[in-house]
Amino acid sequence: NGTVGGNISGTADLAPLNEQAAMLKELFPDAKNVGLLYCSAEANSQYQVDTVKAELEKLGYTCEYYAFSDSNDLANSCDVIYIPTDNTAAANTEIINNICQPAGVPIIAGEEGICSGCGVATLSISYYDLGVATGKMAVKVLTGEADISEMPIEYAPQFTKKYNKTICEALGITV
Repeated sequence: NGTVGGNISGTADLAPLNEQAAMLKELFPDAKNVGLLYCSAEANSQYQVDTVKAELEKLGYTCEYYAFSDSNDLANSCDVIYIPTDNTAAANTEIINNICQPAGVPIIAGEEGICSGCGVATLSISYYDLGVATGKMAVKVLTGEADISEMPIEYAPQFTKKYNKTICEALGITV
């Protein structure tokens, strides 16, 4: 967050976690239990599920952490699942979908790649737009217009709600 100092700056792909929690509430207002599925070895995933958990609890949900190593009962004990931007989840969306869709458990995803594989909805960044923002930062450094040590970390310029029509239809969810 902010200016790092030294010879470091760049962009971050963190989506607005409070707005993702609000989207879950918008789509599933009657749900009670939310499972937070993530890879416990990824510090970025731990940060995201901790932050989303706090936001969801403010909205009245009960949340339970499920790391991939202990996720066997997840689909049977949750009304909705939240998956952050997580490399392990992204590599295993088909497996996740093969468990959750037959159980009738919808997934809110932290980014569009995971959503396309196993989610019903996401509030996601555009990695293309993030790349453009990063390129503009690089141009400023390379032309001498900016000192990288004084450049704050930047975030995606906009976020987009996206829905997975196929999974929504399979679960009987109308968006």
